Amino acid sequence: MNLILPSGTPAYLSRPDSADRGLVVIPDIIGLRPLFADLCDSLSERTGWAVTSFEPFPGQDLPGPSDPAFFEARSEAMFQLVDSQLLGDAAAAADATGCASVGLIGFCMGGMYALKASNHPRFSKVVSFYGMVHVPPAWAGPGQADPLAAIQSAQAGRAMAVVGSEDGYTPPGDVQELIDAGVRVELYEGADHGFVHDPSRPAHRADDAADAWNKALEFLGS
Repeated sequence: MNLILPSGTPAYLSRPDSADRGLVVIPDIIGLRPLFADLCDSLSERTGWAVTSFEPFPGQDLPGPSDPAFFEARSEAMFQLVDSQLLGDAAAAADATGCASVGLIGFCMGGMYALKASNHPRFSKVVSFYGMVHVPPAWAGPGQADPLAAIQSAQAGRAMAVVGSEDGYTPPGDVQELIDAGVRVELYEGADHGFVHDPSRPAHRADDAADAWNKALEFLGS
């Protein structure tokens, strides 16, 4: 069902009556859309958890991927993001599940925010799907902190990262920093950015995606 968080941010919630565990999903840079509503529904059906997602750019009329201005406009929107506001919405989405124990996952820029949430007390565990370990320079506005700082201050065993070996957003040196910080890293050889969550993407790899989902949900449920 659709809902509005206390901040006014649009969100979507799929909640079985018997749910005793929650999950928050932070979308990729394209934002909340039917893909993520469907993902909430399918994850909720699969796990029995209450699953919610929310719009990372509320109130902004941003161009879609087919618009030539997409990357420039979205980069500017990322530059304007304030961590406390987005993570505040993530915590409010967790409260909307009605569950005490809530995990968090994110994809691309949402995966970057999953890493930033690794030390957040509202979340039991986090999984980053190809999230940036360091904020890209074009996104590095005054409200943006570096994800690695949160990871380094997080309790051991709280974070997992799913990355592809061919993903330019997560180069080998950054992946090694995750490992050195105690993050469980699942590296998929030959996979590029975005290979899990959107089957319509050319980068999608069905077998690797299924394996990554199995490992991520097992990690979150343990």
